[in-house]
This record gives sequence, structure tokens and C-alpha cells, in this order.
Amino acid sequence: MNTSHPTTPTTTGRAREEIRTALEAIADGFVHWPRAPIYHRPDEAGLAYEDVSFPAEDGVPLEGWFIPAPGSDEIVVCNHPRWFTRSGLPSHLEPWRQFAGATGNDFEIDFVPDYKILHDAGYNVLAYDLRNFGQSGSAHGGAFTVGNFESRDVVGSLNYVRSRPETAHMSVGLFSRCVGGNATMKAMERRPEMFEDVRCMVCPQPLSSGVALERALERLGIPAEYLRELDELIFRRTSFHIAEFSPVPWARSVRIPTLLYQVRDDVYTRPSDVQAMFDNIPIAEKDLFWIEGTTRRWDGYAYFQREPARILAWFDAQLRRGGGQGGGEGRGQGGGLGAA
Repeated sequence: MNTSHPTTPTTTGRAREEIRTALEAIADGFVHWPRAPIYHRPDEAGLAYEDVSFPAEDGVPLEGWFIPAPGSDEIVVCNHPRWFTRSGLPSHLEPWRQFAGATGNDFEIDFVPDYKILHDAGYNVLAYDLRNFGQSGSAHGGAFTVGNFESRDVVGSLNYVRSRPETAHMSVGLFSRCVGGNATMKAMERRPEMFEDVRCMVCPQPLSSGVALERALERLGIPAEYLRELDELIFRRTSFHIAEFSPVPWARSVRIPTLLYQVRDDVYTRPSDVQAMFDNIPIAEKDLFWIEGTTRRWDGYAYFQREPARILAWFDAQLRRGGGQGGGEGRGQGGGLGAA
């Protein structure tokens, strides 16, 4: 939409000032936030690992871990959600609790157990920080672009796997979480040739910013018509409009077997957003299941370490046997928080 001359809803006095302050703070969050530390390391779970550094497609330095599984010919490449790092997020602590603590997401997410599960299942792991997060380099004035520029990091991770002698021959699967999933789908749109020999993707909780921001205004009691003004504020900081922060159209470029999953009642999104991504994936080998019984988005990020069987079965089917287990009828499947 054209927001060069935004129409400001009619509000006066103190309420208008408070709304403007809230909108400015949301927009500022696209360029300024407290970086989270690498709060855990693989050796805490008894994993041998190597600190690695490699360039993104455009040269931004990315930091990560390579966790070897001796004798394995498969590797899973892992990235992370917004605000997180390859190690997770210490959202039980300030200042990181402020990101989502008010909606019950005030507990720590530690991704090291995910890597332990993958390693023990026989997978090598490459886990890396996206640009402007963790220990990776800063770029674009620190702007968070919800997958647009971050897609260059996905390309860089695949280039790294293919350039490293001991991984160059391996079957590759992707574990692309939240904005990492957005970035992967954007990379598939821009650089489809990079994925010709990638076997599969697991993609928990990809998210359109437009939907997330609508939900944020709801929680703040701000009328929905202010989304237009917010769009202009975000554009001034990032040079992108909110509509350009959605993976729904990018999903049409997914050509590898893909498993999506999502907390159905997540207060940060709506089921229709992930469903639209799933519907746009133009292949039969796909699946989508819902996590029930919670509104906390973080429960989706912790799901794999709580109930790994279904996701491991997907990786195993695609990376080791070459077959698919998903299909166009997979939508809406899944059970409660403890169901796989």
C-alpha cells in the first residue's frame, strides 16, 4: 500500500500522544534492541563442537557452531527466531524478558538440547546467528528486515556447508525457525538454484509482520487503523513496508519437502497466516501440525526438545530414505502440547 501520505485517525490530546509514543517504540524495535548473548554452549550437553565463521552472500560475517556426528553423511543447518541467537534466548532475564514476557513468554529457551537430540540421532549440525543477532556482524544500520536481507545469511550457510571438505558431500536438511524460516523462503525465491540438492526443511512458526503488528495493536488497545501510520514509521527506519515482511508469497518458491508447525492460539499471530503459507507451497510433500493447549509462542520453540519424535521422523524420511511422509492433507493435524 502507498503510505507516503498516511491518513491519521482522529484522536486528540493525551491519548493521541500515548499512541504515537507506542507506535514510535514499535518502529524503533526494527532497528534497536538489546542483543542477546550466547548464553549456552554445546559442551554443556557433552557435545564436541567447533566455533566457525563464514560470510553471508553479501559478505556479512556470520558466527556459528559446527557439531560433528562422526560417521554421519547428513547435516541439519539451524537458524533462529527474532531476538534469539543460535543458543536460544535468556528471556527469563531482563532486558530480554521485556520482548514477550507480558504474554507469558518469560521463560528461557535453550536450543542446545535441540542440537543434542539431532546429534544423538546421527546428524551433524551447523547452527549460526543471523545478521544483527548474537555474535554475527551488523548490517544495514542494524535494521531487522523479517527475512529480506537475512535471506543472504541462509545462502551463506549453504555455501559454507558446500565449501567445507567434510560436509560438502552430505545430505542437507534445514531447521529454519520463525524469521529464519522467513529468510529461508525468501532465499528460495531469490536463489532457487541454491536449494536444488537440499533434501528438506522443518520450519516452526514462520510469521508475517502485518499479522503480528495487528495483534500487537490489539493488545495495546490501539485502533487497527493506526497500522497505516505504523507502516510509515517502519518504512522510514527500514525502507520496507509491512506488506514486504510476509513469507506468504515467498512460500510459492518452496520446492523441497517442508514440515511446518505452529502454536494454534499464539497471541502473536493467527492460524490463517501459517495456513496461507502452507497452502502456497506448491508441492505434495508438505505437512502442517498445530500445537494445542497454550497461547505462548515460546512453547512452539521448545516443542522439538519436548516431543522430538515427529520432527526426527521427518528428517529421517527425507535425509536417509529419500521418501516423503507429508502430503497435502497434513494441514491442521497434531494434538496437545504433549502430543507428537
